[in-house]
Amino acid sequence: MVAKFQFIRFEGIEDGVARIVLARPEKRNAQNKSMLYELNDALDMASHDVDCKVIVLAADGPDFSSGHDLKDREPLTRKPVGTWAGFGQPGIEGHWAFEEELYLGLCWRWRNIPKPTMVEVQGRVIAGGLMLVWPFDIIVASEDARFSDPVVAFGVNGVEYFGHPWEVGVRKAKEMLFTGEALTAEECKALGMVNHVVSREELKEFTMKMAKHIARQPMLGLKLAKQSVNQMQDAQGLWPSLQAAMSLQHMGHAHERLIHESAIEPEGGEKIKKQAKKKESNNFD
Repeated sequence: MVAKFQFIRFEGIEDGVARIVLARPEKRNAQNKSMLYELNDALDMASHDVDCKVIVLAADGPDFSSGHDLKDREPLTRKPVGTWAGFGQPGIEGHWAFEEELYLGLCWRWRNIPKPTMVEVQGRVIAGGLMLVWPFDIIVASEDARFSDPVVAFGVNGVEYFGHPWEVGVRKAKEMLFTGEALTAEECKALGMVNHVVSREELKEFTMKMAKHIARQPMLGLKLAKQSVNQMQDAQGLWPSLQAAMSLQHMGHAHERLIHESAIEPEGGEKIKKQAKKKESNNFD
C-alpha cells in the first residue's frame, strides 16, 4: 500500500512497520496546512491497516522541522477532522477555531493513536516542529538534534500543544520558554524527553530496527500497554492543561491584534531567525 502526497511520503508497511516522511526539505519541513492534513491522512491509513503494528515518522533534509510556515496563505478548504469550524469568522473566533483544529486537535488525535508510534529526529526542531515530535511515543534523535520553542518572542506562551512541563520538567520548561534557547539531544535524553541519541548515519537504521523489534509483540498487548501509560498521564491532568494553555495562547494573540493589528509580535520573527542561526546555545548574548 503506497499513497501519493505532495508534502509527505507514505513509504508503505514492511515487517509490521509503517514509515511516513515529511518531504519538504527545501522549506526545512515547515508545516503548511496541506502538510498537516496529509500527515493526518497518512497516520489514519497506518492506524486503520491491520498489517501495521508500529508507525514511524521521519523527515527529509538537514532539519526535522522549522515549525509553522508563517508564509502559508492557502485557504483552508479541507473538511475539518474534528468538530471545530468557522475558520473564516472575524476576530479571535476564526483564529481560535483554526488553531484548535490544525494544531491542538490534530496533535491530540496523533497522541491517542492506539498503536505504538515513533519519530526519528535530526537537526533543528523549532517551535511548531515540537508538535510533530511530542505526540509520539518514542523519540530517537541524532546527535545534532536541537529542540527549541522561542515563540515567547511572538508575545504568546508557547506552541499550541503545550506539553513542555511533561516533556522536560517544570524548571527546564520555564528556561526553555523564557530564553528561547535550544536543548540538545543529550540534554533531552537526560530529561527523559528523548529515548535514544545516535549518530546521524545510524538514525534510520536504529529507529527501524527498534520499530521492527516492537512490531514482533502481540498487537493487543501493545495497545493495552500504551493505553495504560496514556491514562496515567491523563489522570495527571495533561488534557485540561493543554486546553488551558490554548486559552492563554489566544489571550496573547488577541492582545497582539489590539496593539499591533497582527496575531504575533511584529519583531518576533527576526528575533527567532537570529537565534536559530547561532552556532551555540545558552550563551545569552
